[in-house]
Amino acid sequence: MPELPEVEVVRLGLLPAVTGARVSAVTVFDERSLRRHDGPAEDFVDRIVGAEFTGAQRRGKFLWLPIRPRRASASGEGTPREALVVHLGMSGQVLLRTREQDDRLTRIRLEIEHPVQGALRLNFVDQRIFGSMAVDALVSDGSIPSQVAHIARDPLDPLFDVALFSRKLTQRKTGIKRAILDQTLISGIGNIYADEALWAARLHYEQPTATLTRQKVSLLLAEVRTVLRKALAEGGTSFDAQYVNVNGASGYFSHSLNVYGQQGKGCPRCGREVKREQFMNRGSHFCPRCQRLR
Repeated sequence: MPELPEVEVVRLGLLPAVTGARVSAVTVFDERSLRRHDGPAEDFVDRIVGAEFTGAQRRGKFLWLPIRPRRASASGEGTPREALVVHLGMSGQVLLRTREQDDRLTRIRLEIEHPVQGALRLNFVDQRIFGSMAVDALVSDGSIPSQVAHIARDPLDPLFDVALFSRKLTQRKTGIKRAILDQTLISGIGNIYADEALWAARLHYEQPTATLTRQKVSLLLAEVRTVLRKALAEGGTSFDAQYVNVNGASGYFSHSLNVYGQQGKGCPRCGREVKREQFMNRGSHFCPRCQRLR
């Protein structure tokens, strides 16, 4: 599943193309991609066509494009009260195309008119159909869609509250990896970057959160941010064609992974064989020597 760096790469790619763009037409090819939209496909289309996008925003793994109402978009005035919420799921892609380009497995197509870039097409492509698009109301003073309101801030957010996170983390009675995968505690971290950050911080994935000192939590947060920023700079992690940016290009952070997917290879730090153990219907990758359960 795309994690924070992958979704941020998509957001940055969309931002200049959608800001100020008006939606001229919408085609829904597969209504399963509207599972999070409160209404039929006709309602989805009606609420977008003629409206204007004012930007592209993200929290954790959620991406949304605020919508200026149809009546206000003609004058360029009006505060967005709704947003097009995009969740990529396991294999969702938002591809920026010309009007002459199309993509196989396109589930939803948006035709947009940008004042500078002209006629463009946004294709929502999703092989496994776990992702979705939805029009949703903006809440919390109009800053965030209601579907995203329960998601915690991510560690790259300037308003991320380190003290609050540290206090909530150490109050939990669970393992550290299970805690940092909880999007209501800290968002944007999935299996790949959890394993990489825990390796960098020398923490076993089952280390009880209650045993962590303030210094250890600070170290973990620093390593999480380092891993996420490096992955973002390298365009995210692509193991196959299911994650690409808006132009269809793959990221290359997979070449920088230390433990994730490296089972059977030597730990880059100590040389001990990297192990993979079953964890929450997925795997945890770690070094038994560097990441001892204490």
